[in-house]
This record gives sequence, structure tokens and C-alpha cells, in this order.
Amino acid sequence: MSARVGVVQFPGSNCELDALEAIRLLGGEADILWHGDSTLDGVDAVVVPGGFAHGDYLRPGAIARFSPVMNAVVQFARSGGPVVGICNGFQVLTEAGLLPGALQKNRGLKFLCTTVELRVESTDSVLTNAADLGAILRVPINHFEGNFTCSPDTLAQLQANDQVVLRYVTNPNGSVDDIAGICNEGRNVVGLMPHPERATSPLLGSTDGLPLLQSLLQRAAAPA
Repeated sequence: MSARVGVVQFPGSNCELDALEAIRLLGGEADILWHGDSTLDGVDAVVVPGGFAHGDYLRPGAIARFSPVMNAVVQFARSGGPVVGICNGFQVLTEAGLLPGALQKNRGLKFLCTTVELRVESTDSVLTNAADLGAILRVPINHFEGNFTCSPDTLAQLQANDQVVLRYVTNPNGSVDDIAGICNEGRNVVGLMPHPERATSPLLGSTDGLPLLQSLLQRAAAPA
């Protein structure tokens, strides 16, 4: 039986359909989880997609964090369920306390929409277990507040625990330590700013997002 992935939809999300299509392309089942619902409807994994949840009027993800569905996402994550936050979804996960650090405005205060190179720094996470350690992946970014920041103590902990799963080869936004994606200590929650769901076909310019999404599906399909 294929894994079933729930993709959260907030008012202002704009990447949920991309995520659905990418998951289905890889043979997974995918359904929308409305932000106002209080359950996850029995899914095997959760994706919090990109966009502008609730308009990002306070801080990106700060209002979305209080949507009813996020209580269920937090419980799911804390029980070991695989959760991935992409772009605005990464911001939501930090606001919800599922990942450390925060995302601030890009260096230079410029919106970035381009393709970057990522280096796989760890294969011990729900998003990178099917990738090759050290592999260079070409994946799009599309963000204004993607500059990852954290305290020196938190950075040291991330480094010591192998929680930095992806780094930029050339840092586009000022993120500390070139960080593009991190995981929690349990390895089951990952946040990243680049969009693997937009790198799934030669027609999109790259297929390098496929091993990342395949990692999530493999983890979601694994026996509990």
C-alpha cells in the first residue's frame, strides 16, 4: 500500500497543488488538509507547503501556527510522524516550536526567485534518507524571508547533532552556516527553504527534488 501524505492548506498557501502533484508522481497518495480542521485524517506523513499563510502579516508562519490543524501536526510530529515544511512551511514549523531558529529577511532585502545548488549534508532524516551524502542538487528557491538564523548555542547544537541536512553551495540569502534545511533531534521533522516539489521533471529544469520527496514517501510507508 502506498503512503498517504496530507498537505496542509492555509489561506494564502500557493504551493499545495505542486506538492500534491509531486507526491502523486512518485506513486504516493496525497490529500489536502484544511487548516481549520483539528485532525490529520489518518495520513502517514504531513507536508506544510509554501506560500503566504494568512498573508504573513505579523511574521511568516506566526498566525498559521495557531490554526487548529497545527495542534494535530505537533502531536503527530512528537509521536514520531514524518513532517516536512517547505519555504513558508519551514517558517510555520519554527513558529510552532517543532524546529529551532527562525527565518528573517534575505540579505540585501531582495526577493529571490532562482535555482540554487544544495549539498546533502546528512542522509539521516525523513527528507534525505534516499539521497546520496555529498550530492549536489539543483532546486528552485522563491522567498523573501529565507535567511535562517539562530543563536550560537543553537547552531553549535545543530552542527554537533548532524541536524543540518542541506546547505547552499553558494549562499543566496545570508543564512547562517549556509543552512538550507535542518531537522529536529528526532530526525522526523525537516524544514527547508528550497522547493523540491518544483524540481521533479526535466520540463521544470531539474529532477533533483525527486530523491528528497522519495525519502519522505519511503519513511511514510515504513512500518511504525
